[in-house]
Amino acid sequence: MVKDTRTKILLSLILIGDINFSPVVFDEKIEKVFDLSFNQKTKSIINSLVKEGLIIQQNESQSYSLTERGFLDFCLEFPFFRFLKYPWDRRWRIISYEIPESKREIRDRLRRQMQGWGLGPWHRSFWVTPHPVIESLRFLIGGKEEEKYFQAFEADHVFGSREILVEKVWEKTKLDGEYRQLFRKWHEVLSSQEDKVSKFKKIVDTYIDLLKIDPGLPKELIGESWIGFEGWSIFKEIKNILFS
Repeated sequence: MVKDTRTKILLSLILIGDINFSPVVFDEKIEKVFDLSFNQKTKSIINSLVKEGLIIQQNESQSYSLTERGFLDFCLEFPFFRFLKYPWDRRWRIISYEIPESKREIRDRLRRQMQGWGLGPWHRSFWVTPHPVIESLRFLIGGKEEEKYFQAFEADHVFGSREILVEKVWEKTKLDGEYRQLFRKWHEVLSSQEDKVSKFKKIVDTYIDLLKIDPGLPKELIGESWIGFEGWSIFKEIKNILFS
């Protein structure tokens, strides 16, 4: 489970409100499932998200929903959701950077900030992603010392096996295995004697752990029958059973 309160709030809105941005009531169930405490600090973070235009409050109630801007901001950390809602433009983003060992703190910080961009290692110092992250990269490094270590490109895929590329860069087979293991965990949770909310919390926690590493590839690359899409459908069914 994530520790950052801001991320927890956005996660609750997407996992409960779905990609249609349905309103979510911040009640005791949300508190328990997402380890949120609606104290003054949390309320301040919610107000900041509203002011930034990332979420909106419904009729001065405890009901909130994501905005499109909030969704896109969220997708920079959890890219799995982007292509569930929006089509892929069929463009590739290629990022190259070599930051010297003497600048390790810069390198490590940037890796943390970019870890949710769906980037996969293509060759040494070359990373590729189908996600539109160039503007985010420009915002992240523009005018800063680290800008001189980067090159970024956008390109079309001309020829070569996409299937081989996806396996090499994002290890599709390994990720498939992670989802199958997740489903086994979900089955164990659902078979337990715990109350519904406790079960759902465990379902959410294990799902988030996997969503952190899913690069969010579009169906054109990974196939319409990709197990990750099945996982999202199963999660929504479980949510309707345990959280309604």
